[in-house]
Amino acid sequence: MRFNEDCGNVEENESERGLVPMSLPQQKLVVGYALTSKKVKSFLQPKLEGLARRKGIFFVAIDLQRPLAEQGPFDIVLHKLTGEEWRRILEDYREMHPEVTVLDPPDAIQHLYNRQSMLKDVADINLCDSYGKIGVPKQLVITKDSSKIPEAVSKAELTLPLVAKPLVVDGTAKSHELSLAFDSFSLSKLDPPMLLQEFVNHGGLLFKVYIVGEAIKVVRRFSLPDVDKCELLKNAGVYRFPRVSCAAASADDANLDPGIAELPPRPLLERLSRELRCRLGLRLFNIDIIREHGTRDRYYVIDINYFPGYGKMPGYEHIFTDFLLSLVQTKYKRRLSNT
Repeated sequence: MRFNEDCGNVEENESERGLVPMSLPQQKLVVGYALTSKKVKSFLQPKLEGLARRKGIFFVAIDLQRPLAEQGPFDIVLHKLTGEEWRRILEDYREMHPEVTVLDPPDAIQHLYNRQSMLKDVADINLCDSYGKIGVPKQLVITKDSSKIPEAVSKAELTLPLVAKPLVVDGTAKSHELSLAFDSFSLSKLDPPMLLQEFVNHGGLLFKVYIVGEAIKVVRRFSLPDVDKCELLKNAGVYRFPRVSCAAASADDANLDPGIAELPPRPLLERLSRELRCRLGLRLFNIDIIREHGTRDRYYVIDINYFPGYGKMPGYEHIFTDFLLSLVQTKYKRRLSNT
């Protein structure tokens, strides 16, 4: 289990409470970033950079051809690159520069690159209160030998249909593809290594919960449609889907059944995000949540992503810049308390 410095902090985001942050000496905040070209395009949009400059925040690209220790100085390092070499570079840098905030620690991020470990913390939390219950769908890891999948599924007592997802999340489009298997015979056509999850009817809607530090933003996204018993009998085989949830599939303005469209209770999401921030040791991630169709309070977490597509989140530039400034404010308060 991993813990970070936010554990035990139950305060809301200061901007959400309407409080004015304490004044700091006028200074610029330098954020070094190491992102793929695709991530730079989607995240570092002109509206974000413009607002950041007005708040004294400057984004500086990290040159991957030069030693990281020779660059900067940085107040914050923001990154989303994979590979052992980059992980080692960052760990060495953190050891040399403990005063720099690295978003997020590479060893903590690693936890989300495997779907077997990704949802373990959610299952361990077993969150249940007056606002609802949050768990994970019943699931099974298959590492090899597709011919034995039907037997393994039967032994694990999983119920069809099943969602199949690649076991490793490496940032590629393929790692976000999924398949829906309707019958036992078709299971042997799947490609391990993978995670099998029981498909839970959820009204064709999922809730994407963006976490930025202590701030939470929820948006609706269209998802796979429900499968009834008649369809299960009529359909056979494996149906493959690209990434299901994307900005183009936004459901926030759609004319939906109120019972399906109703957002999960805010206190439930705040408790879940606080628990996961502490257990995962992360401050930048999102949670994909579904509500079981026909219930008001039964929720399932089906995926967690590190540093998701914040550019698709309404108002992300204000939320993200406030978050960056709050990191500096926290350090400043600590320095004052230690003097």
